[in-house]
Amino acid sequence: MTKCLVTGVAGFIGRHVAADCLAAGMEVVGIDDLSGGFVENVPEGVRFIKADVCDDRLISELFETEGFDYVYHLAAYAAEGLSHFIRRFNYTNNLIGSVTLINAAVRTKVKCFVFTSSIAVYGANQLPMVESLTPMPEDPYGVSKYAVELDLEAAHRMFGLDYVIFRPHNVYGEFQNIADKYRNVIGIFMNQVMKGEAMTVYGDGTQTRAFSYVKDMTPIIARSPFVEAARNQVFNIGADKPYTVNELATRIAETFGVEPNIVHLPARNEVAHAYAAHDKVNEIFGTPESTELSEGLARMAAWCREIGPRRPVEFGEIEVWDKLPGNWVPKG
Repeated sequence: MTKCLVTGVAGFIGRHVAADCLAAGMEVVGIDDLSGGFVENVPEGVRFIKADVCDDRLISELFETEGFDYVYHLAAYAAEGLSHFIRRFNYTNNLIGSVTLINAAVRTKVKCFVFTSSIAVYGANQLPMVESLTPMPEDPYGVSKYAVELDLEAAHRMFGLDYVIFRPHNVYGEFQNIADKYRNVIGIFMNQVMKGEAMTVYGDGTQTRAFSYVKDMTPIIARSPFVEAARNQVFNIGADKPYTVNELATRIAETFGVEPNIVHLPARNEVAHAYAAHDKVNEIFGTPESTELSEGLARMAAWCREIGPRRPVEFGEIEVWDKLPGNWVPKG
């Protein structure tokens, strides 16, 4: 039986990819350090190991013992805005952790390494963002993701390690961590609504994003190493239609049956408009499912009601305090 490793399996996208790998008949081993995930997220049938991707000795032993055919690397701390203020943490987790896995994959002759990057690698490039653009990331998170992409290219040239890289964007859906106040705007808004609080919008709310429902994407990620034409390629993946953050807040209020209650905070340093073209992924994998925003929000809202509101978790390892947004300053 084909055996794969899924990192970040107790998190959000990793959880869904693991479920899709199981459905495809693979034996799935999942690792997560539970820093942002929850063990109850791990799908039944996954052999779960609590592990940190930065633990070189543990990762080396795991790869040697298990003999993985494929690796799906989804573990990351994906907070673009916060990454400016946690640079060392960002590069340790998102870059050094990835390289630790790549080294182990090379040594144990993994057949294909699937990596979820981000459209953060593009920066404020022309729109829509297409794979042929030269990446120009504007935040440390995007820099770390692009560095891993380059390292995978180098590992392929030097050692023959095949890879598939996906650049998802603004993904939402069930099992997202709604307690994280630094990332995942839909989860933040839904948590605020359930707590009876105002939805907090940075700046005037006219910045645009194409919000991507998770289950439209993860079946493609799961089957990607089995598609020969996808090997050693980079793909944008996600929704096509952009919405303003103000429109999103209104849609979420409608989903919960409440009046929109929005508070605008000072603008933060972020790319104003970010959405991508998906011609390449459609050509190789076929046009995927496309869940309309209202339907996706309804599914996620139903799940949020089941778990209830969660207390936002403070990030306790701020490294640079200059220009840190006021509502990100840890309390106490």
